Formats: sequence, structure tokens, C-alpha cells
Amino acid sequence: MPKLQTSHGPSTRFADSGWERVASCPVEDIAQAYLSSTQGDAGIALRCAITDALSDLMEAERRARENSRLISRGFVRSAPADR
Repeated sequence: MPKLQTSHGPSTRFADSGWERVASCPVEDIAQAYLSSTQGDAGIALRCAITDALSDLMEAERRARENSRLISRGFVRSAPADR
């Protein structure tokens, strides 16, 4: 599923609620974007958000392992040859 794009613009009014946000909040923007993409189905929106978060976490961990591996190789290659 493609990641959702959110805006951080001025306050907006939710279509199905009677209140207006005073300040833009990234969490609310993201939640609203997921709800909009799932036609208001909170269960599916939550599952999509969790899936995207786990995907991002796995990618960050993969990059960290790759960086660690590259750093370790750099230290081994720069070790003195006399030992």
C-alpha cells in the first residue's frame, strides 16, 4: 500500500465531526489521511498505519545493520599490518 501524504496547513474542519482544529497536528493529519484513504473504516486505517510503521522500522534496522557492517569493514582494513 502506498504511503499517505499529509499536509500541515492551517486549521481545517473534519467533515464528519462538529469541531475545528485550532492548530495543525501531524498525528491528527496522519490519522485523518488514513481514515480518508479507507473511507472511514478505523480498523483498516489502523492496520494500514501499523503496516507502514513496521515497514519503516524494518527498513531503518536494515540500514543500521548495513552501516554497521560497512563501519566494521573499515576498521578491519585500517588495522596495522605489524601485529
